Amino acid sequence: MKYAGSCHCGKVAFEVEGEIKGVIACNCSICSRKGSLLWFVPREQLKLLTPEQDISTYLFNKHVIKHQFCAVCGIHPFGEGSDPNGDAMAAINIRCLEGLDLDSIPVQHYNGRSH
Repeated sequence: MKYAGSCHCGKVAFEVEGEIKGVIACNCSICSRKGSLLWFVPREQLKLLTPEQDISTYLFNKHVIKHQFCAVCGIHPFGEGSDPNGDAMAAINIRCLEGLDLDSIPVQHYNGRSH
């Protein structure tokens, strides 16, 4: 399935393909503040509709995850990093996808504070 996503103002827009079988709610310092529900997909399944130079990036801690956000409205629609095998991944904040029934998607809680 193909999903359309964006920040609140629409300046950061994207499409992502895949099947959402479940998401992760992380309690690390940034995820708990953002309230993201994260769906992990291979990076090639994420298609940016916004030029990369129009997307802001925040790095913290080990600087291995690019937390991508809109500098205009402040919304964080996705992040980018690598899985343990070194494969490029995208962490999609499903709250930024159009037309989802969020209550129908299983949520797994992850203790990111301890890592």
